[in-house]
Amino acid sequence: MRQAVIGGVLLVVGAVCVVLGLLPLPDLATLAERVVPVLAFVLGLTVVSELAADAGVFDRLADLAARVGGGRTIGLWVSVVVLAVVCTVFLSIDTTAVLLTPIVIALARRVGLPPMPFALTTVWLANTASMLLPVSNLTNLLAVDKIGLDGPIPFAGLMVWAALAGVVVPCAVLLVVFRGKLFGRYTPVEVRRPRDPVFFWAASVVLVALVVALTAGVTVWIAALAAAVLLVVVAAFRAPSELRPSRVPWSTLLFAAGLFVVVETLHTTGLTDPVVHALSGGTGTGSLLLLGGAGAVAANAIDNLPAYLVLEPAAGHEALRYAALLVGVNAGCLITPWASLATLLWHARLASEGVHLSWGRYMALGCVVAPLTVVAGVLALQI
Repeated sequence: MRQAVIGGVLLVVGAVCVVLGLLPLPDLATLAERVVPVLAFVLGLTVVSELAADAGVFDRLADLAARVGGGRTIGLWVSVVVLAVVCTVFLSIDTTAVLLTPIVIALARRVGLPPMPFALTTVWLANTASMLLPVSNLTNLLAVDKIGLDGPIPFAGLMVWAALAGVVVPCAVLLVVFRGKLFGRYTPVEVRRPRDPVFFWAASVVLVALVVALTAGVTVWIAALAAAVLLVVVAAFRAPSELRPSRVPWSTLLFAAGLFVVVETLHTTGLTDPVVHALSGGTGTGSLLLLGGAGAVAANAIDNLPAYLVLEPAAGHEALRYAALLVGVNAGCLITPWASLATLLWHARLASEGVHLSWGRYMALGCVVAPLTVVAGVLALQI
C-alpha cells in the first residue's frame, strides 16, 4: 500500500511537471514508448508466476531439490542455490524474493533445518544473480535497448562473467557465515502430489514455454502477456478462486510509472547533469569501478531502479559502462532495506513466516558482501 501511495504521489508530481512544461509532451511520448512494454512485461510475468505458485509448481521444484540434496545439508543448500539462480535468471528477481522464499523456508522446516541460511540465500541471489538476461531485472530491460544489443543472447554474452561473479561471491560469503549450519544431514522428504494435476501440468507447460520464448528472443512483453492470458484461462476453469484483482501488481506498476516520469523530468531539466558529468569516463578499469561503485551507493541511498534511471546517461552509450552500472545497482543493493523493492517484499514474507532477521544484522552482512560482489563483477566484465 505504501508503494502505491508513493507511486500515486510521483504520478501527480509528474503530471504537474507536464502541465508546467518541464517535461514536454514529445519527451513524455518517447518515454511511454520505452516504458509501457516494460510495465506490460512486469504485469504478465507477475500473473504467470503467482498462478504457477498456486498450481504447486514451485512446491514441486523445492521437493525435488530436497531429493537431489541426498540427505546432506550442503547438498540441499546447493540445490536451493541452483533453484534460486534459475528462478531469478528466467523469471526475475521478484519471483525469487517473493514466491520462492516462503517455499524454501517451509522446505527447511520440513526437513528439520534452520531456515535462515536458505532464506538469506534467496534474497541475496535474487539481487546478485539478476544480471544474466534482460528479463532477470527491470533495470536490465531498461538498459538492453540503450546498449544496442539485439536479443537476450548478446546481452548474456556481455554480462556472463559478471553474472557468474554475482553468484560465486555471495555463495562464498554464505558458506563462511553459516559454515556451522550448512554441514550435516537431514531426512529427505517425499515429493508431494499436486492438488489439481491438470492445473499443475498446464502451469508447468506454460512456464516452460515462457522461459523458452524469453530466451529465444521473442518480444518479452508479448510473451509474458500471452502466457498470462493462457494461464488465466486455465485457472478460470480449474481454480477460479485464485483469479483475484490482487494478482495484478498494481502498486509496482504505479510506483514504476511515477518514477519513470519524475526521473525523466529531472533529466530534461538538467538537474542530474552534474552527477552525470562527474561520472563521465571511458572503459578503463578505474572508470568502470567508479561507475559501478556510484551505482551501488545510489541504489542503497534511493533504491536500485531510480539509481539506474538517474545514472543511466553517465554510461555514455558504451556497452561496458552500461554493464558496470548494472553490476552496481543490481549486485550492490544488499545493504539498506530500501535498496531493492524485492528485499522489502522478501523481509515481509520472512516476517509472515515467523523468521526473524533484524535489519541491523542484514545491513552488517550486506556491508561485507555488496562491495566484494560489485568489485568482482566489474572486474569480470573485462575478461
